[in-house]
Amino acid sequence: MSAFSNFTALICGEGATVVNTSEKRLKFGSVSCRFNWRPRQSDSFPISRLALSGSRRTAQDKNVRMALVEERLGRVRDVDAPPGILAFDLVQGELVKWGSTIDKSIPDPPTAVLLHGILGSRKNWGTFSRKLALEFPAWQFLLVDLRCHGDSASISKRGPHTVASTALDVLKLVAQLRITPRVLVGHSFGGKVVLSMVEQAAKPLARPVKVWVLDATTGKVRAGGDGDDHPAELISFLRKMPNEVSSKRDIVNALIQEGFSTDVAQWVVTNLRPNGTPGSLSSRFSWVFDLEGISEMYHSYEETNLWRFVENLPRGVHVNFLKAERSLHRWALEDLQRIHAAEELAADEAGGVEMHVLKDAGHWVHADNPDGLFKILSSSFQGLKA
Repeated sequence: MSAFSNFTALICGEGATVVNTSEKRLKFGSVSCRFNWRPRQSDSFPISRLALSGSRRTAQDKNVRMALVEERLGRVRDVDAPPGILAFDLVQGELVKWGSTIDKSIPDPPTAVLLHGILGSRKNWGTFSRKLALEFPAWQFLLVDLRCHGDSASISKRGPHTVASTALDVLKLVAQLRITPRVLVGHSFGGKVVLSMVEQAAKPLARPVKVWVLDATTGKVRAGGDGDDHPAELISFLRKMPNEVSSKRDIVNALIQEGFSTDVAQWVVTNLRPNGTPGSLSSRFSWVFDLEGISEMYHSYEETNLWRFVENLPRGVHVNFLKAERSLHRWALEDLQRIHAAEELAADEAGGVEMHVLKDAGHWVHADNPDGLFKILSSSFQGLKA
């Protein structure tokens, strides 16, 4: 069964059929989903591009949303998601076959998973993933809110909150969605998570699988130097802030006064969501993360050591480390020497270790030099067809 046939069955039941071509309505068992768009003469299945998203804003708001993507997103009715599923977006290239939801003969599209770092969210990868989908239209890209972050923060997750438990969450998600990732990309904390995913499970991961660890090493985490970010100090400072605030600008100013950079301060307040219903006049905001859980996750990130795995990779696993040129404090000489030694020892048959350097970039690689990052990552998506 194809990935999306399984996914359809998972959330709506078997038997997806087109029942009204004028409205492009799909019927999934007893659930009917209508696409909010006007058909043209040239419109026909397979549909060019589809985006799926799942979120859990509150414990009661259990939904998976499906939307056709052309010039804009068109929203359709919600259907129940499996309990405890992480919030996610699935961004698809235009050649990904919509027919795979109903035609088991169509092969699954190649999938990449993109994971954010501490205090981030799946939105960090939104613009970048859409660019990837345009350049590699046969691929789909799964963006995930990790536990305690974004729309996944409201989901009750059993502790401990560690790199390993976070990786297991994502493995469970890809299993629930019936997809088999060929590429895993993780920034910072997410870099150790993708390594832990491969270490923990051969399935549902493909072989070969390419792993990208962006500006993170596998061992001890070193705090930022003067002028750099200090994640532990940032988490500690945010834990002193009230759960509800009246002004994003006040938070930005408070962070800058505390010594954090303007860029970090402006990034942090993207984790504030307005209270009240859409369109209301409420001017108060609440944090969307679970700082207690995040503090535990960051401590695990500092302590987790995956060198043994990296230096003894199983066949079919290719790990790429990317060092940001201006992110010097994270990369001790010992780390670089061990990575280069692993490069020489690694198997050369669809596996191994490689080191890359992203010029003109600090730790926030996808914001500092997205074009350079795109060029480096592109090698993982070339030559693989749906």
